[in-house]
Amino acid sequence: MAQSMSQNAPKPKGAQASRSSARRKAREFVLQAVYAWLLQTRTDDESGQHGIGTIEAHLRDDPAFVQADQQWFNLLWRGVTEQADELRLTFAPYVDRPIQELSPVEHGILLIGTYELQRQVEVPYRVAINEAVELAKSFGGTDGFKFINGVLDKVALQVRPTETSRASMRP
Repeated sequence: MAQSMSQNAPKPKGAQASRSSARRKAREFVLQAVYAWLLQTRTDDESGQHGIGTIEAHLRDDPAFVQADQQWFNLLWRGVTEQADELRLTFAPYVDRPIQELSPVEHGILLIGTYELQRQVEVPYRVAINEAVELAKSFGGTDGFKFINGVLDKVALQVRPTETSRASMRP
């Protein structure tokens, strides 16, 4: 009897890998939620705050949601939606076009990545950027990950100057 691909897929090792995997899953669900939220705010021409609960409920109905780190999902989802305007002001200087012209996927990833860089200092900046790049590779356009990496590198220099300067001094 043949095994399914998911059974043959490499499995994370240890508690740290499991936690990392659950956080990555949470980021994927947050991106889906932010994507829906951005599309809703574009069509409603409002802040979109009224649809947040509906979007969240829809995602929580997904059977795969139980694999996500629930607390991390809540933290990122609430943080991004509540602080979106401030987050945009942080990354806007490093974007080569008006924010309205960003794809909802790129826009969402930049919101999530900027939130992690600004508000979740326990996450190393390289991890935050790498996770955003991985989201872009999975959900974005062909070379979108390069754009995300470039913008978030500049955001990291701005919001975590001590951490980024220490990293650049290493051999």
